[in-house]
This record gives sequence, C-alpha cells and structure tokens, in this order.
Amino acid sequence: MSDVKTVLVTGGAGFIGGNFVRMLLADEPALRVINLDSLTYAGNLASIDDCLKNPRHTFVRGSITDADLVLKVLREHQVDGIVHFAAESHVDRSITGPKVFVDTNVGGTLVLLCAAREVGVRRFLQVSTDEVYGTLGATGLFREDTPLAPNSPYSASKASSDLLVRAWHHTYGMDTVITRCSNNYGPYQFPEKMIPLMIRNAMQDKPLPVYGDGLQIRDWIQVVDHCRGIWATFTKGQAGEVYNLGGNSERTNLEVVRGILSILGKPESLIQYVKDRPGHDRRYAIDNSKSRRELGWAPATATFEKGLEETVAWYQANQAWLDLVTSGEYQHYYEKMYAGR
Repeated sequence: MSDVKTVLVTGGAGFIGGNFVRMLLADEPALRVINLDSLTYAGNLASIDDCLKNPRHTFVRGSITDADLVLKVLREHQVDGIVHFAAESHVDRSITGPKVFVDTNVGGTLVLLCAAREVGVRRFLQVSTDEVYGTLGATGLFREDTPLAPNSPYSASKASSDLLVRAWHHTYGMDTVITRCSNNYGPYQFPEKMIPLMIRNAMQDKPLPVYGDGLQIRDWIQVVDHCRGIWATFTKGQAGEVYNLGGNSERTNLEVVRGILSILGKPESLIQYVKDRPGHDRRYAIDNSKSRRELGWAPATATFEKGLEETVAWYQANQAWLDLVTSGEYQHYYEKMYAGR
C-alpha cells in the first residue's frame, strides 16, 4: 500500500490522530492527508496548528456518523485509503453515558465502511485498543488471537466496531486491517487521561486522584511509536489481519504517578486514593511479536521513564495549550482560525 496517494484520517485533531497526521506530513512528502474531525472537547485545531498551513493537508469539520458528508469527502478528494481513529474513548464517560459511545464508535464505523466500499477505497485501517481483550491475571500477554472480552461500554463499542471491520473483509472482500494498542502517552493528550491529568495537577499542587489501590497494571507506548506502528501496518500489513502495538512497558498506575511526582519534584502526599472505577480491569499487557516480525516495527523510545520525562517537559513547555483546551476556548479558536476557509 505504499502507492496510496490520498489518505482520510478520521479524528485527526485528537491526541493520537493529530500526532499521526503530523508524522505523515513530515515523513511522506508525496501523500495528501484529508483530516475529518468533529472537534469535540478532546479534538481541537490548537493541537494541529502547525499542520493547517500545509498544502498537503485538508481539514474537514464533521462527524463520521454523517453518511452524506463522509461519502462526499471520499469522492471529492478521491480518497484511496482510510485510517480510522475517530472515537469516543474515555472509559469513565462511557460508564455514565454509554449511548454516544455506541452511536459514534459503532454507528460511525458502519458509516465509514459502507462509504468506503461504495467508492472503492483500497485499504481501511481500524485503530483499536487492547481493552477489547478484557483483563489479564498476574501473568500472560494479549495476543492477536486472544478472544474478545470487553468489560466497559467503551471497550464493548470498540470490540463491536472491530467485528464490523472484520465482517467487511470476510463478507465483501474489503481490504481491512486492525491495530490494537496499549495505553498511549505523549504530547497533545487531553488532560482527562491519566498521565496529562496527573502532570497538570502536580504542576498546580492539586491532589492526584488514584483509583482503588493504584496497583492496576498497564502497558504504555509513546504516541509517536504507536503512530509509526499504525503506518507500518497500513503499508505492510496483510489484509484481514490484526496487529498488536505495545510498548513492552508494564507499570502500575501508582508507579506512573510516583514517577511524575519525582520528575516534577513534588511530594507523594499529593496522591489521593479515590473509589475504584466500576469494573476496572486489573492488568493489560500486549504481545507485539507479530508486529515486530511481520511489519519490521518496534518502539523506538529507549525506556518508559525517558519517555515520561520528555512528556512532562512537553507539558511544562506548553502550558498555553493546556490552558486553551481546558478552558473551552478552542471553539473560539476554531471560529477565528478556520471558519470560512
């Protein structure tokens, strides 16, 4: 798939999608990127400001659930590849309001698949999550053939959309691939997710809320490492296959929080244990050996601790971005910087 000329990136103003768009524009000089994003609270143009002036980047504001718009974008821009990030992704929000997760994550994926098939898109890549596999005990790793066993409304909606993508390959012969990643961290992540939330609170000497005993284990991957794995999957992956992209960096939540406090020189007395999340999965860990073997991909970040230091430094240096996206002023930013183009 290295000869694809125009890629539609859905959710390309969000955390992972925005980093992916930036990477493509830097590394693939012959590629045109069409960026479709509805600009919810977690996706904003302030996060891709440096991409907006690039002549190979076209931003379209809209929802993946809008079938007419999706079809129009695919036809108008002669899109021949789709990388699908757009999703509601915060587990806590899915617990209190699951409907929007099903509407967007399942319904939106269905709209994209139908439109992609109608116009003859050559490859469809679904960006998914390790959470579709459920939870692990003290040992073992998620493999691509691990049965799906989602435990939250969010992960259930992602598993459902993964199954739609699989069905479009097997029923209609569509060229689809799926990636499943471990927890991402890095620049431009909205501070509702754990690492940017803890960094922001620590910088402001506010309590750092830790669910339960804080011993839940997650495997962490730096976002650019993840983005490179996605592109390797798009260009080299076999149709109909799933590829796990993990960072080989298992840490307890408490270890991560203490690491952030240590980097910032803040006391551990800022840690505040709170009631655990309902149905909180205890451990995730990914076996990425298939991706290493078949795609020639591996995380480039030396260690999680090094990546965490760089991430903390980025948030310290980009306080203006943090203030903007948490104040809601990004909507005014959109009207000022992009409306009417």
